[in-house]
Amino acid sequence: MYKQQLERISEKLQNLRSLDADMSLFGAENHEYVMERVWTPEEITGFEQKWKITLPEEYRAFLLHVGSGGAGPYYGLEKPEDGVYAVIGYDNELNAISDPFPYVEAWNWKVEWYDDSKEEEEWEALDHDYLDPKRSAGLLRISDFGCGISMNLVLNGPCSGEIWTDDRANRSGIYPDHYFGNTERLRFLDWYELWLDRSIHELNEE
Repeated sequence: MYKQQLERISEKLQNLRSLDADMSLFGAENHEYVMERVWTPEEITGFEQKWKITLPEEYRAFLLHVGSGGAGPYYGLEKPEDGVYAVIGYDNELNAISDPFPYVEAWNWKVEWYDDSKEEEEWEALDHDYLDPKRSAGLLRISDFGCGISMNLVLNGPCSGEIWTDDRANRSGIYPDHYFGNTERLRFLDWYELWLDRSIHELNEE
């Protein structure tokens, strides 16, 4: 189903690896354009059963034919097992990826974070709730942007398969990813290929 796009992605990745031999692009020194090995169908099924989820079809295709992590946007693609993460401040509570993703549109609190009228205890309670794992339920982290920002794959609900940004660390909420200048929402393969296209273009412009 995704054969042509996957072949195109593999060719572009090889081209990018050749163009950026000096690892000059952001994040390249971290992933070095190396891909983790592909997964078998049995490994994908095992991961899905362990976490009680169903991975979006095009992400499954990528795992089967391109790799299970490594070269990718920002600091690289996370391995699926690393995308289920412990939430700091919640007694190592894991991100609940099997729970329903709660949003359809960008979300953030309408809170004046520097409102002097609130007591410190009130702010601590607000902050604890703002960063609660329930806010990022249904998200599998697939890339670390840095500065506490993560790129995530929505696993269920109306937005399943889309890439969303979790930028609560900077009080900017959770929203569909637009860091590549895209106005439309991106699904995994289009998001990954757009990174390749932008990276190749940047290197050719140098």
